[in-house]
Amino acid sequence: MPFFHIFVLAAIQGITEFLPISSSGHLLILPTLTGWEDQGQSIDIAVHVGTLIAVVAYFREDIRVIVRAFLRPKGPAAAEGRRIGWQILIASIPIIIVGGVMYYFLHDELRSILLVAATTILFGLMLGWADRKYPVTKALGSMTAMDSLIIGLFQVISLLPGTSRSGITMTAARMRGLSRSDGAHLSMLLSIPTILGAGTLATYHLIVAGNVTIGFDAVIAAVVACVIAFMVISLLMRWIERTGYAPFVIYRLALGIFLLIVYFMT
Repeated sequence: MPFFHIFVLAAIQGITEFLPISSSGHLLILPTLTGWEDQGQSIDIAVHVGTLIAVVAYFREDIRVIVRAFLRPKGPAAAEGRRIGWQILIASIPIIIVGGVMYYFLHDELRSILLVAATTILFGLMLGWADRKYPVTKALGSMTAMDSLIIGLFQVISLLPGTSRSGITMTAARMRGLSRSDGAHLSMLLSIPTILGAGTLATYHLIVAGNVTIGFDAVIAAVVACVIAFMVISLLMRWIERTGYAPFVIYRLALGIFLLIVYFMT
């Protein structure tokens, strides 16, 4: 692939993976809008690996606390770390199960610009509604198992392209009484098992098909996606409480309307 195409794809993944605007939707519509050749699964996996490295690097302290809490289960810090670790596990189970099933049975059927347009608009409006309607009533450390399960069930909806995994989990977090920053924090941590699971499944599929190639293009894509994703996470965590979700809702509405125009004109 031309370097410019690789850079654009990786940059889009890095920017959109953790913002509530849907990375899969953007990557799906890019070849349609530009006429570029489909990037293929190797590049898709590479950019997701890049974003996974970025989120692990940014939240390395959280990960260290959680791991240490299970290895040395004594003291209040360990109890807090275990609690958050269990919440992430509970919230991740639904999408791992449903995602594995959908990957094999509905993967190609969901690649539709009309579907992306509809989910972009619908769940963008839902994000804005949840942010305005629900007050902050709890902190990340005081979540219950039911909170985690509900957020995890909402995360399953993100398997529909255009929904946005980060967007739907932030929506669910606000509905369960978490603040914007805590909701974003939880959404980022939930991305780790989700991206890891999806990447492992896709890699296994390529190995079975005999199509595994880790070339220079994939390495460049992973590095670009990693660097940009790290910067985006840093900016989002600093700004989300102050700026709110309104800019993302407006963007999603504009994008969804544009996609509808493209769909019906072509």
